[in-house]
Formats: sequence, structure tokens, C-alpha cells
Amino acid sequence: MIPQDPYLFSGTIRTNLDVTGKHTDEELWEALRMVTLEPLVRGFADGLGHMVKEKGDNFSAGTIQLFCIARVLLKKPRIIFMDEATASVDLETDSMVQETIRKSFADCTIVTIAHRLNTVIDYDKVLVMDAGQVAEFGTPVELLSNPEGVFTQLVGQTGANSATELRSRAVKKQAERESRA
Repeated sequence: MIPQDPYLFSGTIRTNLDVTGKHTDEELWEALRMVTLEPLVRGFADGLGHMVKEKGDNFSAGTIQLFCIARVLLKKPRIIFMDEATASVDLETDSMVQETIRKSFADCTIVTIAHRLNTVIDYDKVLVMDAGQVAEFGTPVELLSNPEGVFTQLVGQTGANSATELRSRAVKKQAERESRA
């Protein structure tokens, strides 16, 4: 589970990543490498022993989320649930976190609750809710093919340039899926 409000405990980076103490330094560094935090942590004189303040107050929201993703990576899950995992970060950090998730969890089933369309536009399937009911379900390309659909309307409301970019990403991902099949 990767929650909306990520949390770090007071302690070290090592104890935040490896709560049970069963992973090697090499495994910890690999997880940090995968979430792009290795240079940051190597920059600390005490590396993995660097102290983390309660709730991770000495790091940005995006960095805390990346540490939490690294923690999940070490568990090697097959299914991941994300509840607005990037809601508290800016769009640039959101893009970086989403790219990390796509690369690092490529072999996992990911169930995501999201309000940002760029978060789900290249997912395999999207379930659109409206007033607590299922409004639509399908691939982003399928949903965008319905000009009256809720998903199409949401994409259109992002503005012309953004809608064009979102449509392009959906089509590109669909083509990638089809070429692999």
C-alpha cells in the first residue's frame, strides 16, 4: 500500500527502508537507485545512517513519497494499492514519482485511486466513477473514443494543449501494448 500521506519514522534512512532489518546494504542502495534517491543519500556523510526526523520533517513531500516507494520495492509485492499517492506533491514531482512507479513496478498489478488524469492516462484499464457509481470502464483509448463519455469530458476540461498531450500518451501506450501482444 502506498498511501496519500506518506510517513517516515524518526530513526535512520536504513531503519525507515528496512523496518525488520533483513535487507543487505546492497539491496537498500538498489531500492534507492530505483527511486532516484541514491545520489541524495550518498551525499549525506552518514549515508544510510542519516537521521530522519519524525514524519520525515527534514525531507520534502516528494522525497518522503520516494522513500516510501523504496520501502515497498524491498517487499517485492505482486499487487500494489495506491491511494492518491502523489496528491500532496507538485506536478513535476508527480511526474517523477509516476515514472518511478511505472519502471519499478512494471511486473505488478497496480490499483490506483487518482484524480489527476496524467496519473492514469497510460494505465491498462481505467474505472471512472461518477456520483459514487461506475460510469465507465476500459482502456484510456476506448474511453476517449466516446465523445459523450465522462472520461472524454474530463480530458477535454484540462484545456486544449493538455487534452492533446493526454490523448497522445494514451494512444502511444496502447500501441506499445499491442506491439507486445
